[in-house]
Amino acid sequence: MSFIVVMLLAAAAGLLGGMGMGGGTVLIPALTIFLGVPQHVAQAANLFAFLPMAAVSLKIHSANGLVRTRGALPVIIPAVLLSVAGALAASFTPPQLLKRLFGAFLIVLALKQLYDMRSLLKGKKQ
Repeated sequence: MSFIVVMLLAAAAGLLGGMGMGGGTVLIPALTIFLGVPQHVAQAANLFAFLPMAAVSLKIHSANGLVRTRGALPVIIPAVLLSVAGALAASFTPPQLLKRLFGAFLIVLALKQLYDMRSLLKGKKQ
């Protein structure tokens, strides 16, 4: 039974990730709520699952000439350093606080999506 649930959750996360929403917005809450996975483990699993998808995306976009490497290093270095710092900070954050912070992040993300959609609809009416 849990294998089927995991596969359905992974499919939903992949579908949303493909649409640009980000699979973690589904995968992390689903793992913690439906499968009882601790918050730290769910977030780590999501980050681990992202690696092969990022590699495939980079390969496809590079093959299509859509990747500009000029000026990438000043972006990559802080991104890697801040990612490591964020992972370390998360590992020392109590699970309940981490859940609340992630919940707040999802709320802010939803509000941003609503704002963007509203702005887009306003632009079409004019």
